[in-house]
Amino acid sequence: MAIRRGFGCIPPPWHELYGPLQEGAVDDLLVIAQIGQSLDGRVATSSGHSHYINGPDGLVHLHRLRALVDAVVVGVGTAVADDPQLTVRRVAGAHPARVIIDPGGRLPGTVRALSPDGVRRLVVMAEPGPAQLPPDIEHIVLPAENGQIAPSAILASLAARGLRRILIEGGASTISRFLDAGCLDRLHIVVAPLILGTGRASLALAPIERVEQALRPRTRAHILGGEVLFDCDLSDQRKVIGSPKKST
Repeated sequence: MAIRRGFGCIPPPWHELYGPLQEGAVDDLLVIAQIGQSLDGRVATSSGHSHYINGPDGLVHLHRLRALVDAVVVGVGTAVADDPQLTVRRVAGAHPARVIIDPGGRLPGTVRALSPDGVRRLVVMAEPGPAQLPPDIEHIVLPAENGQIAPSAILASLAARGLRRILIEGGASTISRFLDAGCLDRLHIVVAPLILGTGRASLALAPIERVEQALRPRTRAHILGGEVLFDCDLSDQRKVIGSPKKST
């Protein structure tokens, strides 16, 4: 198996966690989402404050994921509200391409994820880009339905541009849409030891009537300092997007 984007530099104790991210089990894409939450499943307070739910070990994990993927994806709400850099700073590794999903064309060109630093920057939109975006941004124009662009169409467009290992980083609604659409190979949930009581939920999926209808992914738990990471294998429900794997 070929080693890509820093997998040869993973510390030995972490091969069990990061090794499965080298390639997908369904097709030639690997799509992982990462979400940090409180013990009671919140990603932010009722006012929207979320810095920082996860501690240093959880942030190191997030940056290591960035270093191992081709592209990191966020929704426009996260890009505007949190203004993340989406770069690799806490571990060794190259910065991934940065992708922002913006169906409504409301992304200002001043967000830090669009800063010119030599890394590819792409905006996924429903109409050609507004004038305020920097001229060197790559535009991906895809049809929208009810104000949303299909996750499978986004992934197919990124794969066509050579971006095949994808991290869906946020926010919660974006991750929920990719999960609900069957577009994730794995989901990493990092649980911090705090209780917010109220606030924004980490996931919001289509409703079910009975518990037996719930997703039950194969899951392993890993200790990250004072936090717990749940590695959820979703490959059984992942839809084929790229070139399917041949059965042997």
